[in-house]
Amino acid sequence: MTARLKILAINGSERDGNTADVLRHAAETASQRGVDFEVVDLRNTWMERCGPCGDCNDRTIPCELGDGVSGVVQKMIEADGIIFAAPVHGFGAASLMQTFIERAGVGYLRFDRPLSNKVAGVISVARRYSAGEVWAQLTVNALLNRMIVVGSGFPATVHALHRGDALKDDEGLKNVSRMVDRMVDMIELLDEHRRLTGRDDLLPSGDVNERVGLALNEMTVPA
Repeated sequence: MTARLKILAINGSERDGNTADVLRHAAETASQRGVDFEVVDLRNTWMERCGPCGDCNDRTIPCELGDGVSGVVQKMIEADGIIFAAPVHGFGAASLMQTFIERAGVGYLRFDRPLSNKVAGVISVARRYSAGEVWAQLTVNALLNRMIVVGSGFPATVHALHRGDALKDDEGLKNVSRMVDRMVDMIELLDEHRRLTGRDDLLPSGDVNERVGLALNEMTVPA
C-alpha cells in the first residue's frame, strides 16, 4: 500500500494566534486533497540559540547542541512538502523562525542538502508592513536548500493584527489555498514519477553542497 503523502508546516510564531489559524486553514485544503498535514510549533520545541563555539564553518558533522532541532529536521526529511510560516515582528521574521533557520541550516542541512527537490511553500503574516520581505527571506531559504517552489500566483501573505483577524483576510487565505493546491499538484507529480520509473533522481543537484571546490575562507589574524 502506498504511504499517504505529507506536508509538514513549520510555525515560527510564539503564540497560538493568527499564524496558527492560517495553518489550520492550509490543513483543511490539504485534507481535501487527501494529503496528511502536520504542524511543528517552534514555540513548543526545545531550541537553543547558536552557541559561542564558532566552529560552524569548519565542522564536517552536525551540530552538537542536544536540543529538539535535529528531530524537526528529521521530520522535514521524511515529509514530501514543507511550509515555512512566520509572522512579521520588528519588520523581520519572528525570532523563533530566524533561530530555527540558523540552527537547522548551518547545523544540519548544509552538509548534503537533504531537502533537495522537496516541495516548499511560504506563508507570512503581518499587520501590513514587511509581509513581502519576510516571505522573500523564507523563499530564499527554501531555494538555498534546493527545494522546489511552485508558483501559485500572488504570494501567500496574510494581513492580521488582533487574534482572529487572519480569518477575515479572504484574499490572503485564498492565496494560501492556491499555494497548498499547487504544492499538492507538484508533490503528486513527483510521486507519480518515482512510482512509474522507480527512480528518485529527477533534478539531480550535482555537488553535495555549495562549498565543494571553493577555497577555504580561513580567518586572517593581523600581525
